[in-house]
Amino acid sequence: MSMKKALITGVTGQDGSYLSEFLLKKGYQVHGIIRRASTFNTERIDHIYQDPHEAERKFTLHYGDLADATGLRRIIERVQPDEIYNLGAQSHVRVSFDQPEYTADIVGTGTLRMLEALRDFCRHNGKEVRFYQAGSSEMFGSTNPPQNENAPFHPRSPYAVGKVASHWYSVNYRESYGMFICNGILFNHESERRGETFVTRKITRALGRIKAGLQEKLFLGNLDAKRDWGHAADYVEAMWLMLQQEEPDDYVVATGEAYSVREFLEEAFSIAGLRWQDYVEIDPRYFRPAEVDFLLGDPTKIKQKIGWEPKTKFKQLVRLMYKHDLELAKQEKVLRDNGHVIALRGIVNT
Repeated sequence: MSMKKALITGVTGQDGSYLSEFLLKKGYQVHGIIRRASTFNTERIDHIYQDPHEAERKFTLHYGDLADATGLRRIIERVQPDEIYNLGAQSHVRVSFDQPEYTADIVGTGTLRMLEALRDFCRHNGKEVRFYQAGSSEMFGSTNPPQNENAPFHPRSPYAVGKVASHWYSVNYRESYGMFICNGILFNHESERRGETFVTRKITRALGRIKAGLQEKLFLGNLDAKRDWGHAADYVEAMWLMLQQEEPDDYVVATGEAYSVREFLEEAFSIAGLRWQDYVEIDPRYFRPAEVDFLLGDPTKIKQKIGWEPKTKFKQLVRLMYKHDLELAKQEKVLRDNGHVIALRGIVNT
């Protein structure tokens, strides 16, 4: 039996790295699309990277961009994938207000480019390729919780609007051309690999530095926003399971529990033995122009139809992230104490 091949956009991101690991363990040959840059941004996948000169590689990277339709077509023709996971996006909600046109092009139209390239490939080669589209709970926006597959979308950011467009492009291509396309509407999924400007990682990264004596204050925005938080490693399994079913469908992926940013703070700082009130200050720059107050997923459908359930509970997630970032802070302190200057990643106004 020939080895299955998967193509992943957004392979260098949190989800892309966990999905690559998962598929490699399943015996897949994994291909990832990476944007060309003058600096390396592959730290999340460095541990599975294989040199192009190695024989019988299982993990291969291709330069490409969701803004380049011709490049996407060439990559699909070269790889001849069995499954495509479209995870690539400008995924920061707050940044999408600062770069709405770019976000719309990559998140929304980028998905359309992928679908058109795939449609042509399938038509010319007579091959079925299964396609996973990464949706987001942000699509629900101000819709009352709990939100399931039948809840209406009410996006509250350019990012969310782009994801809604991607969702409906995917549904339209599935219904119009009989393509095997699944939309996964994933609620917030975090991990030790989460970007450092996302609120959960921002908290645990800062907390580790505070505990190590490297930082005094943490600046945040809306502490009352409630989210359904799970671990990204659990959620990539749900993506794969969707594409293994007999028929394509759309699924909400969530834990069914919601906690506020304030509760995340309380849990993380309590693990560290500190009072968050002594270190956290509110900065109005971190508030969104249109807030999303309460996202709570109803995962009944995916549990009943596929049998997927999250393995990592909220408190365990917070502890894993804090312990990881405390170790990073300790390493940073050793370097600083020995005269090395460490540049933290991130942008001030995100």
